[in-house]
Amino acid sequence: MTSHVPATIAPFGAWPSTISAARVAAGATPLSSLMLGGADGSDIFWLAGRAAEAGRNTLLRFHGVNTGELTPAPFNVRSRVHEYGGGAYAVDGETVYFTHFKDNCVYQMIAGEAPVQVTQAGKQRFADFAMNRDRQRLIAVRELHGDDEHAQPTNTICAISLGAGAAAGVETVLVQGADFYSSPRVSPDGRSLAWLSWDHPSMPWQGTTLWLADFNDDGTLSTPKRIAGGAEESICQPEWSPDNLLHFVSDRSGWWNLYRLCRDRQRTEGLCPMEAEFATPHWTFGNSMYGFRSASEIICTYIDKGVSRLARLLPGSGKLECIANPYEEIRELRVASGYIAMLAGGPTIPMELARIDFTEEGVEILAQSIEDLPEEANLSVPTSISYPSNGRTAHAFYYPPRNGDVQAPEGSKPPVIVIGHGGPTGMTVNTLNLKTQYWTSRGFGVLDVNYGGSTGFGRAYRDLLKGQWGIVDVEDCVNGATALAERGLADADRLIIRGSSAGGLTTLCALTFHNVFKAGASYYGVSDLKGLDQDSHKFESHYNEYLIAPKAQADAVYAQRSPINHTDKLSRPMIFFQGLDDKVVPPQQSQMMVDALKKRGIPVEYVELEGEGHGFRKAENIIRTLEAELNFYQNIFKLNHA
Repeated sequence: MTSHVPATIAPFGAWPSTISAARVAAGATPLSSLMLGGADGSDIFWLAGRAAEAGRNTLLRFHGVNTGELTPAPFNVRSRVHEYGGGAYAVDGETVYFTHFKDNCVYQMIAGEAPVQVTQAGKQRFADFAMNRDRQRLIAVRELHGDDEHAQPTNTICAISLGAGAAAGVETVLVQGADFYSSPRVSPDGRSLAWLSWDHPSMPWQGTTLWLADFNDDGTLSTPKRIAGGAEESICQPEWSPDNLLHFVSDRSGWWNLYRLCRDRQRTEGLCPMEAEFATPHWTFGNSMYGFRSASEIICTYIDKGVSRLARLLPGSGKLECIANPYEEIRELRVASGYIAMLAGGPTIPMELARIDFTEEGVEILAQSIEDLPEEANLSVPTSISYPSNGRTAHAFYYPPRNGDVQAPEGSKPPVIVIGHGGPTGMTVNTLNLKTQYWTSRGFGVLDVNYGGSTGFGRAYRDLLKGQWGIVDVEDCVNGATALAERGLADADRLIIRGSSAGGLTTLCALTFHNVFKAGASYYGVSDLKGLDQDSHKFESHYNEYLIAPKAQADAVYAQRSPINHTDKLSRPMIFFQGLDDKVVPPQQSQMMVDALKKRGIPVEYVELEGEGHGFRKAENIIRTLEAELNFYQNIFKLNHA
């Protein structure tokens, strides 16, 4: 018989934890950009972020039974198109093409050989590559910047010659005239090109157009034909089936569902109408949520009430069959004839690269974002909750405090951190995240909110934020915190709100215009909406016309809603974190807020990080920010260490 060891008694928020900030930084390896290739299509490629190498992205390949690194330092496989990037490489058999973050050039690399530069250094950036084998060229989205750093770049779809000698690296524009392009996709027979475009002031999740054109004999394109989309219809992920039928995702029904262009190219048809999302917003290039096992079978993932499902779809009948798997978030999916590869995770499963063989049971794990998992007794498993919020229903994941070695004094209630996700057009998921567990293992509750405007719940829910950014998102965070306190799950006197980027505006507005939260943390958050318009990059330069107001009415609404104009109403302690190289939300946004709070004598801390942009990648800075934030809360709320 084993003797029972009494748990340590310690106040909520001051529990000793084995999940240190260093463990968070060392353990979280971002996995992204899944591709298939190799001589027979059996190789799996992906990008892994290296926090210990200043956040460098390296390309890995699973070949046979081994995993190898293809791009050693200093190569950083990362695109800068739209600032958010994505779609930084493509695979054609044994050959990889990628863009290097430092010089924005495209490189060609054959397995086992050193990368060879293809394009010349200049002011152009590339993303979202597609191979045009018949003409030995690479097709890509190109973003061309001029000498004036304040002028907006020009976006096109171009072809990059892969020929020898002087012909190598020649860039030829194929499509131009729109403000933005994405997803150039060459048909399997090499005869046609499909792509997406959109124009200011739309964002791609508001309105995009799907185009199709045939290649002329000289490699140019015939007159494009509009297939679907427009100002009020969002199209995502055009893909060709093996038998040359163009498929795509559209939200014309109010939900991102799958469609295809009929063989006569005169009409489109829905494949499986349902109230679920078969796509996510186009913040980055190269996203994939479905693929073809054959011409008559699609493997897809869709989001149902914020949770991902995996399924087999038979386009001929519209029959959808679920595929059993342990995951609740499937971020990316690629399909070969014999297997599925996906980046996926769940409440007790970190983001991992998984392979499912069609002829075998079970899941083969090829890579994990967290190698050193905390003990199960120290993991907080979230509950999906819904609650009323100003006449609508809001959604969130609630993580209770959990630490197998510690318990709080009887009758006490925990401080709760409410998180508003970034975007704001995005969503939060319940995949195991050490940053969240860092807080819950110390006795904090966490409420991760999918406020009105989040994706994963249909277009109507997504459009709740139209003209209401800084209102609906804030109300849903405030009402979520209130709901927890009313249910006895939170200490109403120790409610905290934190957020990054757009979530930083939610944080600042909640603390400025409401009295529920007692402290907050802003990670590169927006405080001045007008300044954001003036400083923002091209991709988001008109975003506020949707989120706040058309330009004709913008100034008055900006003044009313920007926290920087109402610092007299802000009396809660805050800590700010800001990358000094941030081009999305420039440092002056945080600096102005800090200065205003200091002037009024409000407790405030400011952490500036050199060499960091919009999001922190370096291990030492992940450690520094987490420890500083924890110390700030413990000092503000006088949480005594055990």
